[in-house]
Amino acid sequence: MSASTTAAPRPERPRLSVLGEKALETLIRLAGVSAMLFVAAIFFFVLREAFPVLANEKFSLTQFLFSTEWYPTSAKNVRYGTFALTIGTLSVTALAILIAVPFGLGAAIYLSEFCAPRLRETLKVVIELLSAIPSVVWGFIGLTVMSRLVVSVTGAPVGVNLLNGGILLALMSVPVIVSIGEDALKAVPDSYREAGVALGATRWQLVWRVLLPAAKNGLLAAVLLGVGRAVGETMAVLMATGHAVNIPGGILEPVRTLTANIAAELGEAPSGSPHYRVLFLTGTLLFLITFVVNLAADFAVRGVRRK
Repeated sequence: MSASTTAAPRPERPRLSVLGEKALETLIRLAGVSAMLFVAAIFFFVLREAFPVLANEKFSLTQFLFSTEWYPTSAKNVRYGTFALTIGTLSVTALAILIAVPFGLGAAIYLSEFCAPRLRETLKVVIELLSAIPSVVWGFIGLTVMSRLVVSVTGAPVGVNLLNGGILLALMSVPVIVSIGEDALKAVPDSYREAGVALGATRWQLVWRVLLPAAKNGLLAAVLLGVGRAVGETMAVLMATGHAVNIPGGILEPVRTLTANIAAELGEAPSGSPHYRVLFLTGTLLFLITFVVNLAADFAVRGVRRK
């Protein structure tokens, strides 16, 4: 064939195929944007229900945020103070994360680097089953089993307290941390491991000096997801923390969280009443706390990536 022969023109793609690809691309974009739309819609709904009490001249936002007195049904002096509830939420979450992070990351490292294949699959199934246990079941365990253990070990007068709730939330957060943490460690290229072994590193040196720095973004994400799991929990802390409006002076004192307060009182508050509106305002406060935690987590992850 001579060089002057022109190449045959490429066949045009069918119009239906092009339209199908565009439709699929649009659908994927809508699916990505839908999460933001759902979150915005939820926040709008909660804020809409809470707005009438914000517009009330008798309502004090300062008292709502910084007062420790919560008496929504008082006949003479109604007070809506959520400061003790906020401290209770943060204290239970902090204790749960202090317990869950070492166990969760340790289990992730064991499953990823030290565990035999058959045992690994068995343990992963068990961990997934732990994450599938309903929160109300965890609450019953805290109310009937953990409370007796706390009393017998610590000598506390009451077994439903901050320690009980923190342990339960830690057990509920560990599966999330283990699952995401193991995936992050498995995502580290094998060439990193081979290079460490070639340099004479022991197994623990390989984990500490190579794998953990390489997987730090994923491990941080696992910890932050565990924090989100603990902050948003309701039934377990409602049943296991004592449900007392109190700023704890120690881990053996009962507390009440924002989520537990909403769950316990929303069904009893008359629809449209100030008490009803304040509970929705409490939900808005919880939403903002979660948003701040996630925003701080995003900044932390970006800072780690830059390093």
